[in-house]
Amino acid sequence: MRIAMTTDSYLPSPGGVVTGIVNTKKALEERGHEVIVIAPDPGKEGHREEGTVYFPAWELKPYPGYFVPIYPSNKMEIIRKINPDIIHSQGQLIMGLRSMLACRNLDLPLVVSFNTMVTEAIQHYSPLKLDSHVTEDLMWFYLRTLLQRADAVITLTDAIGKELRRRAPHIKRMETIPLGIDTDRFHPGVDGSEVRRRHGIDDRQVVVHVGRMSYEKNIDLVVEAMRHMDDDTVLLLVGSGPAEVKLRRKVKDLGLSDKVVFAGYVPLSELNNYYAAADASVIASKFETQGLVVIEAMACGVPVAAIDYRALRDTVIDGFNGTLFQDDPRSCAEAIHGCLEANDRMKRAARETAERHSIHANTDRLIDLYEFAIEQNRLKDRSSYYRRLQDLYDNFSLLR
Repeated sequence: MRIAMTTDSYLPSPGGVVTGIVNTKKALEERGHEVIVIAPDPGKEGHREEGTVYFPAWELKPYPGYFVPIYPSNKMEIIRKINPDIIHSQGQLIMGLRSMLACRNLDLPLVVSFNTMVTEAIQHYSPLKLDSHVTEDLMWFYLRTLLQRADAVITLTDAIGKELRRRAPHIKRMETIPLGIDTDRFHPGVDGSEVRRRHGIDDRQVVVHVGRMSYEKNIDLVVEAMRHMDDDTVLLLVGSGPAEVKLRRKVKDLGLSDKVVFAGYVPLSELNNYYAAADASVIASKFETQGLVVIEAMACGVPVAAIDYRALRDTVIDGFNGTLFQDDPRSCAEAIHGCLEANDRMKRAARETAERHSIHANTDRLIDLYEFAIEQNRLKDRSSYYRRLQDLYDNFSLLR
């Protein structure tokens, strides 16, 4: 099977969606399928991957490192030349729209993954400053069209699936298939001592937060929770992004410079060492459609303190593989305490949860969905062909 996988964000941009695409591509290729990624051009200084097709793009000023493929291009000729059996859109914005139009014009099946709550992110980064309700309504009008025209929609958690059913009730078929992780890369027993030495936190309890430092991630709450933590506990912030300057200022203003460490961007190849250096992980984002960093931490046997909201409560079970907290700094601190005091049973449960989200466990289900979409498109073509024949026959009969 030849799969054209389109995305609004790709290497070198960090994030769960990009990691998920890389993992999915690798797993599909290991099963003998061909995957061609179609992504925005990352600019003159950006990393380019051999075999990836790049569309001309413009860097989004409010979000450095994110590129928007708004420029005209011979996209139909490019996709026709690739000659895919199916298009899988991992993006919902520009590349999602282009995928929908390409499938309609080239008569190809379309699968859409709902990876990002773009209706919420756009409030922070849109160049058009519209009323938030107007922006959200317009976005859902477009998303409803995209989702209901697709042959199949992939949601990453049941919680998001229920929300999509309410917003777009005429989706043809929807499956919950989480983004998988490489459980061979992320596993317990990795030595994190070098990371601790590098950041001067050898003898302290370490809570790690991994992810883009963007406004929708609610990292402010985690920083504020550190005011309620013991002095021997340190928060290790792994990642970079547009909210970093604001967060550094907040840490300084709250007098938490000795309790919060900014590690900066860490490549995927080193990320397991940072989880290994941690005693607990934390995430406060209400924005998540899955939360891949939660699964990565659990795969390393690190229990996760997560905000009790949307997709995260589908993965984190309070008191079993982690703890849940409310949108309150003190509640967050209490949940972190619970993870720092976790016993071996909770750590084993975290690892077992991650194993169910292995990329290998989900790839077969993805292939089955591709085959379904291809067959549905074939049947649709046949039905359309017979309708045209019937119309010709009816018109001929009228002439007689």
